[in-house]
Formats: sequence, structure tokens, C-alpha cells
Amino acid sequence: MTLKRRIFLLFLFSSLAPFLSIFIISYYTIDSIFVNKIDNGIKSNLKQVTFSLQNSITNLNHITQQLSYGGTIGKQLDEVLQSNQNQFQRMESRNELMSELNVVTFTNPNIGLVLYYFQDSGESEFENFPVKDHFSPASLPVLSRSYGISYFGPHESMNQYDDQLVLSALRKVELPNRDDVYIYVESGLNLTQNILENDQYDGALSHLILDGSGQIAYSEISQIFGKGTEIPDLSSGQMEGEFHGYHWFRARSDQDWSVVSVITQSDYQHEKNQWLLQILLVALFFLALTLLLAWLLWKMVYRPLNLFHAEIHWMSQNPQLVKRQTYTRIPEFDLLLNEFSDMGKQIGFLFKEVEQKEKNRIDLEVEKLLYQINPHFLMNTLNTVHWLAVMNGQDEIDRLVQSLNKLLYYNLGKLGQVSTMREEIDALRQYLILQQIRYDFEFDVRISLDEKVLQIPVPRFILQPLVENSLYHGLSDEGYIQIEVKLDDDIQISIQDNGAGMSEETIQNLLNNRTVEQGKVGMGIGVNYVNRMLKAQYGNRAKLEIKSEMGKGTKVLLILPIAGEEVST
Repeated sequence: MTLKRRIFLLFLFSSLAPFLSIFIISYYTIDSIFVNKIDNGIKSNLKQVTFSLQNSITNLNHITQQLSYGGTIGKQLDEVLQSNQNQFQRMESRNELMSELNVVTFTNPNIGLVLYYFQDSGESEFENFPVKDHFSPASLPVLSRSYGISYFGPHESMNQYDDQLVLSALRKVELPNRDDVYIYVESGLNLTQNILENDQYDGALSHLILDGSGQIAYSEISQIFGKGTEIPDLSSGQMEGEFHGYHWFRARSDQDWSVVSVITQSDYQHEKNQWLLQILLVALFFLALTLLLAWLLWKMVYRPLNLFHAEIHWMSQNPQLVKRQTYTRIPEFDLLLNEFSDMGKQIGFLFKEVEQKEKNRIDLEVEKLLYQINPHFLMNTLNTVHWLAVMNGQDEIDRLVQSLNKLLYYNLGKLGQVSTMREEIDALRQYLILQQIRYDFEFDVRISLDEKVLQIPVPRFILQPLVENSLYHGLSDEGYIQIEVKLDDDIQISIQDNGAGMSEETIQNLLNNRTVEQGKVGMGIGVNYVNRMLKAQYGNRAKLEIKSEMGKGTKVLLILPIAGEEVST
């Protein structure tokens, strides 16, 4: 797992774990508080509605009792209905009765429509408001019946000028001579409507009123709880529960009817959902803040890590150079960068020291090789001088000795002395003279030179081993050696012969085996010396190639770079 991911996960855990713990504890605590608050609020509202309706019904009971035969007005009604009165007396009694009714209704503002209902004829009289044509107590929803009184649940008023919901009561007047006379009283104007609309939840509550048998006498949401139906959950005596996505609470009155407050689950959970939404927004804020802090921390760590990476990359590409010091402005990282920079300097010094030691070692090896002259060569040469002196005259001996002296002088020169291509060619010619005299056979040596290359500095003793290789590998009396030196962007030296040729294995031994030629050729120093000398002097800029074909000869190609030297014209 990357450092960046670890930082983000660590910050998320350290920030969200305490928040989640607090959230879980708060959730259950607040949930309990909200449930109690909502339940208590709904129950309080339900209790208030039930109490108000019960008071209204009790008030209706009192009014009907006053208007029954036991009261003064009931007796006046009996007199009006007596047939032994003349028309004038009857008119006077009716006026007195209406006057008494008006006094009762005026002194009871919670009373609305009042009338006497004659069941046999279906007519009503002595009403204080005009009555609707379809008035029939039998069609009204019965809430409860007790002691000869029928209470009707909320229904539309029978007052022709009022369509509000009312409660009503129907009571038999109990006249001595008639059994079909009833007093009908409604609750006051808008009273019942106001009671049912007393909702502290902005209209979220709906009400049901159940009669004594558990049937719905009144419903504000008839699409779910239909009027006249019986819901088992509601009629079973439970005081609260859930039904079809609604939460309901029940309160029972003293007259055995019940009021049920109904609220949808969404409204019931509305306040709690609002709190949860606020908590969620706070959680998102903390999450964003946590991620921002983690990102800032990562940036503080990422920049020093980038600098470390740049330092390491610079050191790998330039081990001998010291990069300019950079700073992060973070003391701990700056200390590490300083120590890393010091380490880089020490590594650079070690590289230079190792490089210098390696160069000194190579120089010593080359110098050692230069002085590894095979004694057999000198002995054979001196023996040749002896026999020449016996067999021939002084001139030949003098020629041989002069060539030998020149060659030895050049070849035994100290390492580091400046040598030019001219001096290298002159030494090669002296070597070829000695070889022709020594082996006593003729071979053709052709040297082609570009005059511009003669004064260019070159490593000492690089041509003789290559020509000696041609002599050693099968050059006959009719053989030739073609030497060509050209100048282009670099020095190109080609040495070609028509000898017996070499195998690929022999070529690889010549280039890579340090001991393969020791003691077999004149100076004891071969192609391997040239190859190592070029690498020591030029690195990978010089090139040495050998191409040979058995029976047809060998070609050696030597390419030397020119590094800032002026070419002589």
C-alpha cells in the first residue's frame, strides 16, 4: 500500500471513527427524544381533541335535558301541542316557546341548530335556523347511544346556511300524550371543525372517530380508512400501531367512543429525518475537511520525497558531480537532504578516487607491457647480425643494426611521451626491414598515407602488433600487406593481407586473451595490447575490428577519434 493511500486511510479512520461513535450514540439518544416528543405531542393533541369533543357532547346532553319534558320548555311544548287550545292561545304559546328557545340558544354560544323532530310525520318545528330539505336523523352517523339519547359523530350541519362539521344529539322529549317527539341539537358554529383542525403538526394529523362497536363513524382520510368500515387493528383495543404506512394513536372517551389521530410515516419521521439530514451534512463536511487535511499532509510529504527522488536520479546519472542543495523548509527533511547531499559528495569523491586508481593501474600495465620485450627476439636478431657479419660485408650489418636501434629506441620509449602518426609509420618501416632481413623472404608492403594525418597524436606502438599479426598468420613470399591511413571525421587505419587467414575463435583469442601471443612473436606484444591501449586511451570512442577468411587473408580496421587536435595541412 502506497504512502499516499496509507495517509488518507489513517486520516479517514482517525477522523471518522470518533465521529461515527458520537453519531451512533447521538442517533439512539436523539431518536428516543424525538419519538417521545412526537408521541407525547400527538397524544397530547389527541387528548385535547377527545376532551373538547367530550365537552361538546356533554353540553349537548345538558341542552337536550333542558328542552325535554322535564324542563320548562318541554312543558310549554306539551301545551302548544294540546288540541283543546284555540288558535290565539296556540299562537301565543308558540311565540313563548320560540322565545324560550332563543334564550337558551343565545345563552349557549356553543349551540347551533335546535329543533323539535316529529318522528311519525318526519317533520321538524320550532327550529332556530332554516333546516335542509333532506334532514333525517336516521341518516346521521351514530357515535353512541345512552339513556335514550343518540349522539351523532361529526357530520355536515343540517343548518341550511352552514356546511361545517358539527356534533349533534337526538333525545326523546317524553311527552305524556305523544311518543314520537324528539329534541335535536347541534354543536355551535365551527366548533367541531375547529376542534378537529387543532393540529400542531401543520395539518399532518388526520382524525378518525370510532363508535362504541369500533366502526368508523367519521374519517378525514376516507380513501384509506373508509367511513362505516371496521379496522381490526383499531377495534382491537390497541392504543397505537401502524397500518398501511400510517402511524396511529387512540384515545377512548367516557361514552365508549374513540378518537384516533393518524399520521403518515413520512410525516411522523419528518423531524427526525431533518435532524439526520443535518447530521449527514455535518458528516460530509468533516469528510471533506479530513480529505483536505490528508491531501495537505501528503503534499508536505510528497515534495520532499520528490526532492529525494530527484537527488537519487541526479546521483545515478552524474555520480561524480555534486548537485546544488535544495530545501523543503521542513527541518527534518532538510536535515536528511543535507546528509544525503554529503553522502553524494563522498560517493563522488570515491568515484574519482577509484577512477584515478584504475587509470594508474592501466597505465602501469601498459607500461609493463611496453617493457616486456621477448629476449628471444633480441637473441635471434643478434644471431642474425653475427651470421650476416660472417657471410656478408659490413654494409648489411650496419643497415641491420641501425634499423634495430631505431626500432628499439621508439618501442622502448616511456609511457606518456607524445607520439605522432609519422613516428608510428617510421617505426613500422624499421620493423619491416628487420623482419625481411630476419626471415629472408620477400613480401610486399604498401603504405598509403593522407598527409593531413601525419602530425596527429596517436598512442604509441599500435601499428606494429597489427602488421606483426599478418606476418605471423601465414604470409608467404608472394604475400603483401596493404596499409592505408585516411582522415575524415576520425582517423581510419586499414591493414590488409593475403595470408592464410584466421578462424573466428582465433580472432576472439587475439582480442581478449592476454597470454595467447606471449613468446610467439617478435616483441611478445600482440593485438590484445592494442585493444586494451585503445580502451585505456579513448574508452568506447575507438574501434578495432578484424575480419578474416580462411585461405584469402585478413583485414584489420582501426578507427581513432580526434579530440580537439589540430590537423596539419
